[in-house]
Amino acid sequence: MASFSHEPGFCPQCGTILPMLGSEGDVRCYNCKQTFGPEVFSGLECHYVIHFNSPNVYGGSKQKADSADGCVVERMCPNCKNDKMSYATLQLRSADEGQTVFYTCTKCKFKETENS
Repeated sequence: MASFSHEPGFCPQCGTILPMLGSEGDVRCYNCKQTFGPEVFSGLECHYVIHFNSPNVYGGSKQKADSADGCVVERMCPNCKNDKMSYATLQLRSADEGQTVFYTCTKCKFKETENS
């Protein structure tokens, strides 16, 4: 078989995607059975930046009145009768059921949920 130009992570002999490095530090192609060193993966370096929320995102410090924790909608707060609430949604139940909507009053921070 002739070699051809290949991308990192693919067999230089047959072009098949390569498995992860083995315990010996080498990789064996499932298709053509050739064995390669770790250099066959050169160029696949990944760099990640993880941004964590600050500690006060979830109420760890006092927030200004009328500040929103998400998108704001016109919805009457049952606690203080304010006409604006922020909301967030999550899929908490099975996939064939609706999502759960979490509302938070922008004034008194009263919270309520609704299953849609």
